[in-house]
Amino acid sequence: MELERCSWSGKEKGMQEYHDLEWGVPVYDDKKLFEFLVLEGAQAGLSWSTILKRREGYRRVFRDFDILKVSKFSEKDILNALKDEGIIRNRLKIKSIVNNAKLVLEIQKEFGSFDKYIWNFVKGKPIVNKFNLLKEIPATTSISDLMSKDLKKRGFSFVGSTICYAFMQAVGMVNDHEMSCFRYGEI
Repeated sequence: MELERCSWSGKEKGMQEYHDLEWGVPVYDDKKLFEFLVLEGAQAGLSWSTILKRREGYRRVFRDFDILKVSKFSEKDILNALKDEGIIRNRLKIKSIVNNAKLVLEIQKEFGSFDKYIWNFVKGKPIVNKFNLLKEIPATTSISDLMSKDLKKRGFSFVGSTICYAFMQAVGMVNDHEMSCFRYGEI
């Protein structure tokens, strides 16, 4: 018998594995949170499937999402990234990743960790929604609006409210699995 999944996960094996193992699972590790911030920003204007297929390329190019190493990228590193077919070769997105890494380091100094800062938007506890259909799930919320505004004020880019909400879903700050999905109750 086939498991019932969120409708967005489709039939593609990579998407289903991501859905089944990662999406919506609470993440508290700064490096992993940075990875999702990078990937969600990279997705802007593209499909999640496109980014997921390039995830290993992003890991390789961005030093396994080592925040300190990425923050020290030189112009040469950025030019090399622009040549790498394993990622989306968009100069603004690549420069944003480097800049955002520097800003994550500043947040770590201010709050002790990126985790403490980011989870504060949901008061440290995942929001459990009760959606039956994909079309009921919002693209943004007042919390993602607030997160986006604060990140932008700090100098982050590619952190619009829609990207922030997708990030919140990915790292388990909200449980937006459809209620019929086998993962809804597990998470």
